[in-house]
Amino acid sequence: MHSHDLSCQELVELVTEYFEGTLTPEQRAAFEEHANDCTGCHTHLEQMRRTIQLTGKLTEEHVTPPARDELLRAFRQWKRLE
Repeated sequence: MHSHDLSCQELVELVTEYFEGTLTPEQRAAFEEHANDCTGCHTHLEQMRRTIQLTGKLTEEHVTPPARDELLRAFRQWKRLE
């Protein structure tokens, strides 16, 4: 599998598996090759890395009551849309 075998959409769909380490060695190589060759996908991957890094540091105390309420409202609405 070469980077041209992996589309940008496929890379986005594989991000979770990439970070969880569940891609096959061939998939991982194609993923990384594409991410290194494609500026948009490279940026997306770096944004995901940063998001994971920052959210890992968040605790419940960091969320204000109004923000918590808004998040809960959004999740309840999202559940209804399924």
